[in-house]
Amino acid sequence: MGSFLYLLLCVLFFLSFLQIISPSSHRSCLHDQSSALLQFKHSFSINKSASEDSTYPKAESWKPHTDCCSWDGVTCDIVNGHVIGLDLSNSWLYGSIHSNTTLFHLRHLQRLSLAYNHFNYSPIPYGFHLLTSLTHLNLSSSAFSGQIPLEILGLTKLVSLDLSWNHNLLKLENLSWSHKLLKLEKPSFRTLVQRLTNLRKLHLAYVNISSIVPDFLADFSSLTSLDLRYCQLYGIFPKSIFLHPNLQSLRVSENLNLTLYLPDFHSGSSLRILDLSRTNFSGELPASINKLKLLNSLYLKACNFSGSISSSIGPIPSSVTGLSNLITLSLHGNSLSGAIPRSISKLVNLEHLYLSSNNFSGTVELDEFFKLKNLTYLHLSDNSLSLITTVHINSSFPKFIQLGLSSCNISKFPDFLRNQNELQSLDISNNKIHGQIPKWMWNVGKETLDYMNLSHNFLQGLEEPPAILPWGSLQYLDLHSNQLQGPLPIPSISTSFFSISNNKLTGKIPRLICKASSLEILDLSNNNLSGLIPQCLGDFSKSISVLKLRNNRFHGPIPQKISNGSSLRTLDINNNQLKGHVPRSLVNCKRLEVLDLGNNQLNDTFPFWLESLPKLQVLDLRMNKFHGPVGCPRTNCAFSKLRIVDLSRNEFTGDFPSTYFLHWSAMMMSDENKSQFKYMGDTYYQDSVTVMNKGREMVYEKILTIFTTIDFSYNRFQGEIPESIGNLRSLLRLNFSGNNFAGSIPSSLGNLTMLESLDLSHNKLSGEIPQQLTTLTFLAVLILSGNNLIGPIPRGKQFDTFLNTSYEGNSGLCGFPLLRKCGDTEVVQNPTSLFHQDQDSEATSEEFDWKIVLMGYGCGVIIGVVIGHTIFWRQNGWLRRIMSTKLSKWEGQMSKKKGNNRKRR
Repeated sequence: MGSFLYLLLCVLFFLSFLQIISPSSHRSCLHDQSSALLQFKHSFSINKSASEDSTYPKAESWKPHTDCCSWDGVTCDIVNGHVIGLDLSNSWLYGSIHSNTTLFHLRHLQRLSLAYNHFNYSPIPYGFHLLTSLTHLNLSSSAFSGQIPLEILGLTKLVSLDLSWNHNLLKLENLSWSHKLLKLEKPSFRTLVQRLTNLRKLHLAYVNISSIVPDFLADFSSLTSLDLRYCQLYGIFPKSIFLHPNLQSLRVSENLNLTLYLPDFHSGSSLRILDLSRTNFSGELPASINKLKLLNSLYLKACNFSGSISSSIGPIPSSVTGLSNLITLSLHGNSLSGAIPRSISKLVNLEHLYLSSNNFSGTVELDEFFKLKNLTYLHLSDNSLSLITTVHINSSFPKFIQLGLSSCNISKFPDFLRNQNELQSLDISNNKIHGQIPKWMWNVGKETLDYMNLSHNFLQGLEEPPAILPWGSLQYLDLHSNQLQGPLPIPSISTSFFSISNNKLTGKIPRLICKASSLEILDLSNNNLSGLIPQCLGDFSKSISVLKLRNNRFHGPIPQKISNGSSLRTLDINNNQLKGHVPRSLVNCKRLEVLDLGNNQLNDTFPFWLESLPKLQVLDLRMNKFHGPVGCPRTNCAFSKLRIVDLSRNEFTGDFPSTYFLHWSAMMMSDENKSQFKYMGDTYYQDSVTVMNKGREMVYEKILTIFTTIDFSYNRFQGEIPESIGNLRSLLRLNFSGNNFAGSIPSSLGNLTMLESLDLSHNKLSGEIPQQLTTLTFLAVLILSGNNLIGPIPRGKQFDTFLNTSYEGNSGLCGFPLLRKCGDTEVVQNPTSLFHQDQDSEATSEEFDWKIVLMGYGCGVIIGVVIGHTIFWRQNGWLRRIMSTKLSKWEGQMSKKKGNNRKRR
């Protein structure tokens, strides 16, 4: 009887349990919960561009008078109907979240993800302390900024906190991205980890922490994933964290001031992902790293490791068994040397291999890499390798996604490319490939190829070229610096970057170029192209941002129609045979930064109306037929952003308006302000400046912040040099030579403390050389010849270094370095000066020209102080830097996705 009653009770209990869990018994969503969710939804706009990987807007399925527990992204407690989970990741939400949001009415929430939306750089709202049941909080990649609120510390049940990647450089444009990051000050990083002791996952990539890493973080016994990339950490990273027994993923890359000392690793480690790229580390990797039996991803990019691979990852092949699970190995940008060992082909699980930009040498048989059947990413660029392959095309070859084989001494197109129909990125630039691009290349990655760089080879043409290049997904195509002949090949409609500069192309630009409507950057410079510039390039101005046609033989007018809303940032048509006027439609180019019309046959007055362009930084009208005064009929012609102005060798006349020097504010920045400038080329492209120094072309590379120069030489300006020139305190080069300026040299030039070159030669200047010029401690070039200057030449500092050629043709000057001493009545003429007076005045004047060189995908201008003043002779090594930047982006994206197990968080 007792057993029967016990059995009956068990049956009743089981039936009750089934009743509880059956769908029909589920509690419907509570009205207050449904109302809170709908109000939260309506506080945003739905915008597809707000999410990185657009899937679908989950909240659009939410309808009044329906059960919110059935809505996309909503999870309810099956017993009481409370909303306990909300996943709105990748839901196209755009707008700001305020502290009075109805989100905080959902007091029973345990899991919340708002990742991959765009909250307009608003701060994380106050009020999270009300959600005391939260165990998982993901606000990553959603454009939050500012201080992380103190209330986060009240979420003591959190086991997973992800606030990473709250930035988007492409959407910030003019704003300093560092000012748009999340930051941890109050609370500090130390306080955060002290309070949230249950954390198993802590992801703070791109949060500005700016502190040391506390030792006690190693005491978090449950910590499995730690991501502190780009956090501006400093000090010494605690060794003990590496040895944490449960830690599976550790990422601390891109903290340049963080010092790392790797420990002696033990067997039994749980580490699967180790990312130490771009941290302060030098020396060799410890051999004990081969004890990390579970390691599948090792990122050691640009860590200054040295030695050979054998000594760095353990003896080969013994280390192969130790790293048998390795899927990703990134050793890019170190100082590793020696040969790449054949036994690396025994890492049979390897999918991603980055060995570029090291000092590896010797002959490498690609066949060894073909044994890695899972290998999809192979980067060997920029070493001292010679690649060869001996096997014929084989269907069993790996299907590569990315191939980086730049600077590998390749002499012909590798045959194995023929079967690469999944390739997305191909870089075989800077090799020794001769002849034509073979016709079978038209089928390589025909539907998948996104990036192709064949620049810096010896290619002469295209075999059986199609009317339009066939790659349907290709966005980036670089063929510059080859020997390509014949007509211009036309990129596909998908292509946004196309450079074919520095070749031998001839003929007109085909009208088919008008079909390439996705073009953003087009560089056809340094060819022999001729004819008219097609009007459709003006029509493209809503998409095209960089147009470089310099050093060709184009003639006729500049296209007169440029669309409203133009995206044009750089227009460089220097050194052609263009005639006519500057098109007034350029006023539609509100983003224009660089305008180079030099060395043509334009016949126009000064285009003062360009001052309406708020971002114009570079204006070159050199060597045309511009004429008349340069004044502005309006009272305030600002040109406030100008940094490079070249009006030389035209026919401008009259007094130069002093008001310009009162408004060119970009040239007024003092030395202490220059720290506010950054390398725009890190995000967009780097520029270099070509300077003509007495007929000698020099290229200055590695440019930082600003490079400011004014050249008004060889016109017919008259009157006095305005005293207001002294306002331009960051000016580096000033050339007023070959005009009719009269009066004295303004003493205010002594305010130009950054000035490196001053040329006032061949004018009608009189009086003494101002003593104030001796304060110009950076002045390396001074040319005052061919004037009517008198009196003693100042002494001291830079003036003790100038030769007499700086002063010749001024009979009234005396003192060092001239032979005539002050007080002598007889003028002693140096024989060399007699020689120079018989020469064309152009030969005695320092001339300078400049060239802005395109450096990457996207747009921007770097005009700045030259670091090192290293002189290069027309070398174009810049595309490897683009590829390196793109490679970094790819690695970062892949690393980021892998860290998330390729799931949306």
